[in-house]
Amino acid sequence: MRLTTRTNIAMRALMYCAVNAGRVVRKSDIAQACNTSENHMAQVINSLSRFGLVKTTRGRHGGVTLEQPADQVFVGTVFRKLEAGVPFAECFANDTNTCPLIDCCRLRGVLSDALTAFYSSLDKVSLADLVAENTPLEEALLLR
Repeated sequence: MRLTTRTNIAMRALMYCAVNAGRVVRKSDIAQACNTSENHMAQVINSLSRFGLVKTTRGRHGGVTLEQPADQVFVGTVFRKLEAGVPFAECFANDTNTCPLIDCCRLRGVLSDALTAFYSSLDKVSLADLVAENTPLEEALLLR
């Protein structure tokens, strides 16, 4: 499985916000720390905001904060929301599937079970689990 760049950047942004909990952080600071462009970060933050994962504030003192405490944001939830529109395999995309084996192939069921197990393992990991007592991450992401 390969995550989309968007999900990867989203997780970095969420970890940045978690490390800087209680502070309003600027999109430009997140982008710089996460090694991505401000435009790409803006798109990701927009998605995270639509999904209720971050709160954005406009204006001079505006920026981004986590919508919920880090211990209530689970990696599985984030991945499901951001990866929902990306079918794992062609046979998962009912509207564009052209596989001639769809009616007799057992791979779809095996892959579905594997994805369920994958997301189930991610459902046990919170954003807080990723950042707590992680000094190197704090040093890399803490706003100074």
